[in-house]
Amino acid sequence: MTSFTRRGRRFAAAFTALLILATAAAPAQAAGYEPITGSGSTWSQNALDQWRTNVEQNYGMTVNYNGVGSTQGRREYINGDLDFAISEIPFQARPEDGSAPEAPPIGFAYMPIVAGGTSFMYNLNIGGKRVTNLRLSGAVITKIFTGAITKWNDPAVQADNPGLAMPDKAIVPIVRSDGSGTSAQFSLWMSKQHPDLWTSGMRSQFPTPPNGKAQKGSDGVSGYVAQNYGEGAITYVEYSYAIEQGFPVAKVLNAADYYVEPTADSVAVALLQAQINNNVGSSDYLTQILDGVYNNADPRTYPLSSYSYMIVPTALGGKTFTEAKGATLGTFASYMLCEGQQQAEDLGYSPLPMNLVLAGFEQIKRIPGAGGSNVDPNSCNNPTFQPGDSPNNNRLALTAPQPADCDKRGPNQCTTGTAGATGETPVTGSGSGGAASNAAGAGGAGTAAGPDAAAASGGEGAAVYDAEGNLISGDGAVAGSAVSLPFTLDDGLSEWQRAVMIGAVVLLIAAIAVPPFLSPRLRKKAGGR
Repeated sequence: MTSFTRRGRRFAAAFTALLILATAAAPAQAAGYEPITGSGSTWSQNALDQWRTNVEQNYGMTVNYNGVGSTQGRREYINGDLDFAISEIPFQARPEDGSAPEAPPIGFAYMPIVAGGTSFMYNLNIGGKRVTNLRLSGAVITKIFTGAITKWNDPAVQADNPGLAMPDKAIVPIVRSDGSGTSAQFSLWMSKQHPDLWTSGMRSQFPTPPNGKAQKGSDGVSGYVAQNYGEGAITYVEYSYAIEQGFPVAKVLNAADYYVEPTADSVAVALLQAQINNNVGSSDYLTQILDGVYNNADPRTYPLSSYSYMIVPTALGGKTFTEAKGATLGTFASYMLCEGQQQAEDLGYSPLPMNLVLAGFEQIKRIPGAGGSNVDPNSCNNPTFQPGDSPNNNRLALTAPQPADCDKRGPNQCTTGTAGATGETPVTGSGSGGAASNAAGAGGAGTAAGPDAAAASGGEGAAVYDAEGNLISGDGAVAGSAVSLPFTLDDGLSEWQRAVMIGAVVLLIAAIAVPPFLSPRLRKKAGGR
């Protein structure tokens, strides 16, 4: 037995030595991800919360997040209390409340994380039946949220909705009570499109109209509208929240005279006209200019489309941030840009296109400690592009359906429901109804053609795809069936480190499996002496 015991000890010693060697040589993230913490936007929180759940379940990564609004998130980041923040607007040199300029003490970068549409969720009944197909022009929306229109049967509202006999009921506009990127994006759009009606410029702190109410957070405003006492109410909120609550949103009139819902497709089309600050040396690199989006002449456009941003550190400092946290943050960021975008549409958002994913990869490289993060577009499982695609194309935009005739401004109105309430609304007004292009079996679906296709693809000669994502014409990709590639999180190990780990496992198996077979022979040999 002495010989067997000695051999077992040798196995154990060899295994322990190899394990210690491999562990010592492996980077910090191989042994586990350091928890990271952020706060800010509620506009993109539904997407962020899903992604946090995914990486916790699949990779053991802890990402803490508190949806306190964009303004508060930026302030907490400046104070050094966070590893990242989420906001729809950049740091403000001149805050509207007269406070000190927003100036983080360490380097930072903006990284787009998801696109979406700021929508107008409402609760309205006609004859005891829920309205799901409301349409509103920009001027009417602005007048509602400034208190100039106070009744649902106002002639201007009725003109947008010829298929509905609008009720004599008070409109209750619900606005945000906290500093909000949603408020900022909405007010910026009004200031650009209807400066005669909205004169306050971009406001993250939204004034409450005389006939309105204020609620905190996206869940607060959408939750109020969704209650029974919310009948007659309307709010501005990210499209995702209307889907989550099971409520409809208003179709908004665009520059082509079509009323459009903020689906993933219509947002993707709209954002083809977004201008992105490409000055790498600028602190505003990758921030958005949306004037072209507001006035996009493509009939598939949803005009209140925009991006949400993660603010990431590019230097060490603050109260909490370390290189170990940077490794986690970089890996989480690359997950969001790639695999996470697969769920964007189902969550009520629109996935990021290739040009912003590539730019996001460059921002990840600037995060201290993030050197092991995946920044390879060929292993990025993002639904807007495939290997070989042009960075200026977006497959969602290229295959987005045209709106139906009944969505064009005129005497008719589509009866198809929207967002989280897809049921039909019966015609109670004049004219006839019809199915919208997002309804099953509706007309208008398919690829863009002619001038619209050129506009959607970014110009003449660009790639055009069919509904399956296959190349029809142009030079954007190799023709053939769509192929998606898996996203993998880098374990941070070199090839020899993996070999050492594998060797340790083999020795462990040998230490467990071999002795039982050897021991009878050893006992027999010992007994024969």
